[in-house]
Amino acid sequence: MALCRTYTPSHFGLCVADLDRSMRFYCDGLGFAVGERYELDRQIAEVDPPCDLTSQFIHNGGMTIELLAYRSPGVIGAPSTRRNQLGLTHLSFLVDDVEQAAADLVSHGGTVLAETRSGAGDPSAVQILFVHDPDGVRVEMMTLPG
Repeated sequence: MALCRTYTPSHFGLCVADLDRSMRFYCDGLGFAVGERYELDRQIAEVDPPCDLTSQFIHNGGMTIELLAYRSPGVIGAPSTRRNQLGLTHLSFLVDDVEQAAADLVSHGGTVLAETRSGAGDPSAVQILFVHDPDGVRVEMMTLPG
């Protein structure tokens, strides 16, 4: 019989291009609370030197995100653009009204992905609409029926 281990979730990290812009989206738009902040100017694993960054933790319920804003060496790459792309594809939030939630996020720097709307016109269906955060990370707004 296999040994049962307990793994307690801690957080996940999001690399962001502009910390203030991302704080507006996640804190003002999605209701995250500002947590611990660390200014790091030392070498860290998997980042080319010189390394200078802000590590800003934000919290919402049981979800904790570490926003990583690199002054040096800067950010690279692009977030997932499809749900069948390998790796993290999106964050998901339950909301009362997907259209209103998406509109609120647009006012905080988000962009609606209209082609992702599902369930519209069917009150018995799960309602879904995706929004890009300011860096293009996909955020799902979801309303469950009933």
